[in-house]
Amino acid sequence: MYNNLIYLLVVILILTTGGVPEQPQIPWPVALLLFGAKGIFFNQLARYFFRRNPDDTAARYLAVEQRLSILAIVFLAVDIFLLEGRYYLSRLPLAEELPVLAHLAGILIFFGYLCLIWLAGLPSYRRIFTRFLTARSFLAANLKINLAILLPWLIISCLFDLIQLAPFPLLKEFLASPWGEPILVLLSLFGLIFFLPLAIVRLWGCTPLPQGPARTRIEEFCRSQRLRFADILLWPLFEGRMLTAGVMGLTGRFRYLLVTPALLEATTPEEIEAVMAHELGHVKRYHLQLYLFLFLGFGLLAQVSSAPLLLLLLSSDLLYQVITLTGKAPDTILALAGAFILFALMLVYFRFIFGFFMRNFERQADLHALSAMGHASPLIRVFEKIALLSGNIRDLPSWHHFGLGQRIDFLRRCETNPGRIPRHHRKVHLALLLYTLVMLTGALAAWHMPQDLLGEAPKARFVEALIRQKIREQPDNGLWLQLLGDLHYSLDREEEALNAYGQALRLAPANTEALNNLAWLLLTAKDTRLRNPEQALILAQKAAAENRTPHILDTLATAYWANGNREEALALETEALAITRTHKEFYRSQMEKFRAGRYSSSTRFPDAGQDLETPGGNK
Repeated sequence: MYNNLIYLLVVILILTTGGVPEQPQIPWPVALLLFGAKGIFFNQLARYFFRRNPDDTAARYLAVEQRLSILAIVFLAVDIFLLEGRYYLSRLPLAEELPVLAHLAGILIFFGYLCLIWLAGLPSYRRIFTRFLTARSFLAANLKINLAILLPWLIISCLFDLIQLAPFPLLKEFLASPWGEPILVLLSLFGLIFFLPLAIVRLWGCTPLPQGPARTRIEEFCRSQRLRFADILLWPLFEGRMLTAGVMGLTGRFRYLLVTPALLEATTPEEIEAVMAHELGHVKRYHLQLYLFLFLGFGLLAQVSSAPLLLLLLSSDLLYQVITLTGKAPDTILALAGAFILFALMLVYFRFIFGFFMRNFERQADLHALSAMGHASPLIRVFEKIALLSGNIRDLPSWHHFGLGQRIDFLRRCETNPGRIPRHHRKVHLALLLYTLVMLTGALAAWHMPQDLLGEAPKARFVEALIRQKIREQPDNGLWLQLLGDLHYSLDREEEALNAYGQALRLAPANTEALNNLAWLLLTAKDTRLRNPEQALILAQKAAAENRTPHILDTLATAYWANGNREEALALETEALAITRTHKEFYRSQMEKFRAGRYSSSTRFPDAGQDLETPGGNK
């Protein structure tokens, strides 16, 4: 279940990272054909991996299932990023108004891959765990577990989309702020915490444990431990044949104790009390609240690391080599690379940080059962039975619970030497304190992080990649070459800008912005070898003949002045000053310059990197 949580988090990350392309590079019949071929190939891979080793063990089954689940994520990433899946999903009915529908469709594709895994592994599952489930019930049980994990995200996403449709501009402005979305997610989570358990137990088909000796004993034990709960439920996990129990809910009114029928059948009354004592340990030690705290910690980590990771990607030569090699849109490759890095970050966080706390929380719960029962033998017997009846998994390692054998050994050591118990609790408390300090430091770093951490150079490099991609897609559209020239000019690449403007004008000779900007470059180039006032005047005259806007008139005035015609330059600058609504001071300073001096190769002009809307610069 915990692995499934990580997988779904990664899938949601893949589906929500990056924008929707304006048009697909792969026609839909080709994309559909490739998608179908991939599905057939994945199905054959899953069957091969489950069949290739006749030595069936629980450890091997779980390892194969885990590897194939990761492979399913890779296949989904290919569907979304390389087969234009995001574009086609966005064309679903109402997906434009409610983006959550497109994301949900992507999750259903991932569930399709998981269903292929479960069907391929069902024969092995029956042999190893001696559970004769039908294919339908096996798929239903797995899907219900995953849907319960998905439910919080689905509810919050629907809420966000509905808010975007609502006529509340202040709320939309708040959501657009850097902390608006995280705060709303936090508030939504707190609301869900109290009501979600009720929805999940209904989704799982849980029913109240019937009145009888088992229920009476559990109720009496809980009363002796002063634990409030809403109900004790039978948990029909995998048709009730799974040996497990659980507790859900933060408050007594919405807290449910879950136990599977198979566990009740396999344990004695004393042993089921030990199981309940273990679950009570999670409540008494506030583990459910701490899990929420650890989830929020990952959100903070992702928030703090997003800008540095983006800077790393935009500065990487490998990113642009992949863009060139694949021919895919730069934003698509950037989104794919970002998703891969965040997946690695998520994997490290949950397997090593979250997993560390989970394993030690489980030991705290085991120790609570030891203290409540007075000895460890009832819980140890339960662990031995679970290990035997679940396919001899005693020595199977677990990243989130420790192996059953490890937990048994730890309980025996603590029973022999009770001094280990407070030492373990101190270890957990110190780890939580250290984690909290790190998270507070991260929050302060995020608060004081400069708004423009990326800088201009990485942004400009990525913008150039985007423009070049557009040039490849639309080679007859001179606009993109003009924009490439503007970018080169802003970066002081004057020769490259000159070439780009020249290519733009060969495609569209009447492009007034390209005419104007090339004329300005020929008048103001820092490299005086590139200056050509005569050609600049011809270009500026053509631009002004098409469009007499203030900045174009300013370029033409500068060209006349550069060619020694001061009177015409002043007349044009006066016209520009009369029709402009902004930058009046600039036009007045231009007139003073025309009156005061003569144009020469050493004449200084405004820097090339200024705002494209301002006069006197590359416009």
